[in-house]
Amino acid sequence: MSLAIFTDALRAVSQIRDPRFTRVLLLGIALTVGLLFGFTVLFSWSVGFVLPDSFTLPWIGEITWIDSVLSLTVIPVMLVASVFLMVPVASAFTGLFLDEVVDAVEARHYPEQPPVARLGLVDALSDSLRFLGLLLGVNLVALVLYLLFAPFAPLIFWAVNGLMLGREYAQLVAQRRLGEKGARAFRRQYHWQIWAAGTLMAIPLTVPVLNLLVPILGVASFTHLFHRLNRASGQA
Repeated sequence: MSLAIFTDALRAVSQIRDPRFTRVLLLGIALTVGLLFGFTVLFSWSVGFVLPDSFTLPWIGEITWIDSVLSLTVIPVMLVASVFLMVPVASAFTGLFLDEVVDAVEARHYPEQPPVARLGLVDALSDSLRFLGLLLGVNLVALVLYLLFAPFAPLIFWAVNGLMLGREYAQLVAQRRLGEKGARAFRRQYHWQIWAAGTLMAIPLTVPVLNLLVPILGVASFTHLFHRLNRASGQA
């Protein structure tokens, strides 16, 4: 993994105190926590709906403490589930906050760049939902690999989601200045660098709480990556 990719990520982290950047970061975290809370409520309700309040076992008698056990297990279960939930959450919020994050990064680090047209809300939602469906489908297929090669499951998770997240981040950031076709060409030209940078974003997704920062910092990191590689190719 190139040292320059770590530099891109560190430059993104260094901008957290930028008021323009912080506003979007905090909003993204708030919405992410809200969505994860919604998943938790839905999970609790679903389990409570399926399991009875009490039941009777032969030779044991009536079991009435199932609700208490469920109450104690919901939080740890959802903390573990958040590792997997944050992947689609990260993809969904990327499109919604893309312009705000990229504008903040470019205003500070690349002020010479001309303004670009913003992606409309409908288009942003459409892109986010499209990629969300693709990402969920790929991870369902990868689930088989997780089970077959359990000791290597984290590495498979990082590689698969690094590929997908890198592809999406690079496409969305690049197409603001290169257009859709230009962004696809950019992805093909720098496939391995993009995959490595996406993997660097996927690794903290497996760390509860820290993964809340990934959706916003991922966009910022790929903004630096795009301008660095675009300048190197002589197109900037």
